[in-house]
Amino acid sequence: MKTLSRARQILIAGFCINLCIGILFTWSVFKKALVMDLGWSNAEASMPYTIAIVTFSISLLLAGIIQDRFGPRRVLIAGTLLSGIGLIASGFGTTPDMLIVSFGLIAGGGIGFAYACLAPAAMKWFAPSRRGLVNGLIAAGFGLAGVYLAPLITTLIGGWGIEKAFIFLGAALLLIAVPLACTITNPPQGYVAADNGDAVQKQQPIREEINWRGMMRTPQFYGLWFMYLCASSTGLMIIGNITSIAAVQTDMAGAAHLVVILALFNTFGRVGAGWLNDKIGGLSTLGISFVLQIANMLMFPYYAGEMGMMLGAALAGVSYGTLPAVFPSLTANFYGLKNYGTNYGVVYTSWGVSGFIGPIIAAFAVDSTGTYELAYFASVGIMSLALMVCLMMTQAAFRKRALETKATLVESASEVGGPEVLTSAKS
Repeated sequence: MKTLSRARQILIAGFCINLCIGILFTWSVFKKALVMDLGWSNAEASMPYTIAIVTFSISLLLAGIIQDRFGPRRVLIAGTLLSGIGLIASGFGTTPDMLIVSFGLIAGGGIGFAYACLAPAAMKWFAPSRRGLVNGLIAAGFGLAGVYLAPLITTLIGGWGIEKAFIFLGAALLLIAVPLACTITNPPQGYVAADNGDAVQKQQPIREEINWRGMMRTPQFYGLWFMYLCASSTGLMIIGNITSIAAVQTDMAGAAHLVVILALFNTFGRVGAGWLNDKIGGLSTLGISFVLQIANMLMFPYYAGEMGMMLGAALAGVSYGTLPAVFPSLTANFYGLKNYGTNYGVVYTSWGVSGFIGPIIAAFAVDSTGTYELAYFASVGIMSLALMVCLMMTQAAFRKRALETKATLVESASEVGGPEVLTSAKS
């Protein structure tokens, strides 16, 4: 009972820390103010966000390596400190170059360090059959941040300007997230979580513990990396531009509520996909998400008015929310938890690369054509490739599962009966 209570404390603290550092999901509010109030181009206003994504990805890999060796607490404290300091520094220099350094490098790196430690610590406190749901709940905090941050940031910018908005947010993050980071630890050595659930891991059999070198020798790694790259590029394109898309496509002047809708459905997607991952398997869950995102991108040019934008934001949020719930679980199920921090950090580099693809495609489309239609069609092609890889991996997983089942039957038959039983098992 005591360990169960401690596991829940870790889960709640991780969720709350993600609520604080999930500011990346509100960048479209900052971007709009930079373009409208300070006269930046769309490309200039997108660059700090793009650099933050790349830095986030690199720092997550580094933090994963460190926390695998030394535990999550010190890495988390460093990450939350850097996040707050980077936001405060952003308030003292809102030129393109300064914001790239303060928000893109410092805050982005701090967010990556903090985020890297939360899922590994939480998963070690819970049974494998709850792995998807635990990942979804932890990740939900990151997505849900936009629900309160978008209107808060809009109010701060409207009342005090973008500079003070950055400072207020950084100070609040330091006051809340740093103390919570001090409570996150790995379970004691030898700890085994009780598993009373009926969830069944499908399509991704749990293997022996594999390090990052061994992981990169498997075809599954390259499939995971490519799918994450494609799906993230589409999701990040919408997340980073939803208010600008609404302004260009429907002449909506105030669209911060779209960030809230996107964040809400992103959260639903994370929790729902985590639950679905435990029921039908990660690859099947990803396939459903990819089909939904392709359909959404095909429909996006035809969304008109506020209701159309709300529908597009909701579907994009659900689809993107699937990724941080399912990919960590797939990584852990394929390669184990011992080296999970490093392994997932390597897989997550695809998310950093996607930060160049999605937002830059969007900026190029609107700056060169005046609309985002080119970006939508490019995303359809990208997501179609991801779906093809997902289907191939699913088929390969089913074939492998069938072969392993047959081999088990043959081995059992050889131990129990004679040639007739063995021949029947082989057939």
